Amino acid sequence: MADGADSQGTLEARSVTVNFGGVTALRRVSLRFDRGAIQGLIGPNGAGKTTLFDTLAGMTMVTGGHIFLDGDDVTNRSATWRSRRGIRRTFQRQQTFGWLSVEDNLLCALEWHGGGGGLLADLVRAPSRKRIESDRRARVEEVMELCDLTRIASVLAGNLPIGGARIVEIARAIVDHPRMLLLDEPTSGLEEAEVERVGQLIRDVRDKEGCGIALVEHDIGFVMRECDTVAVLNLGEVLASGTPAEVGNDDAVMAAYLG
Repeated sequence: MADGADSQGTLEARSVTVNFGGVTALRRVSLRFDRGAIQGLIGPNGAGKTTLFDTLAGMTMVTGGHIFLDGDDVTNRSATWRSRRGIRRTFQRQQTFGWLSVEDNLLCALEWHGGGGGLLADLVRAPSRKRIESDRRARVEEVMELCDLTRIASVLAGNLPIGGARIVEIARAIVDHPRMLLLDEPTSGLEEAEVERVGQLIRDVRDKEGCGIALVEHDIGFVMRECDTVAVLNLGEVLASGTPAEVGNDDAVMAAYLG
């Protein structure tokens, strides 16, 4: 059951442990990600950052502990179920549909809703089906404009440079109105100007979509500049969390990572 109104718009890990055989990737991790906030997750390689994202998204099941969405326990819910309820993520490696245009990459993220009316509606070109299609295309156009993709809407995603592909992935993740957006290494491999573009886009998405954003990053300057709060993982445990200033001045963090 929900914990109350203060849980609305939150994604939370409570005492989450994840074991892979004899290896403990996460050990009793408790972190809360809030709607309307940009929250960073940093730590050395192997600290458990991507494993935590996989667990929040339902791609990896917990060994112990629980995952909550808006105060409801979703620990045993599938990745598909969670995605359809607004938990969206991107990955370290680009995963656009390279054989589709930029526009179609976004449209495909809306197809799971169906068109309404089944095969008969398709055959008779029902007005309701036309309206649904029109609404979807309008939403895609809105997101392409937000992400500055309109001019390349017809370009095959596979022909884009890495920076463009990462923007398409973010656009595809937000087109269906996310509640929580998990971005895994969104600036990896980008030039300085592209990093600035991604930072501005993340702020715009937070402001215009109203969703929460959590990001895993190795670019510490980017995290400290863009995030409202930061959590540090080390060896599968939460080492510190707080504002960028608090985390940056934490002696344990300096010793384990920033130093």
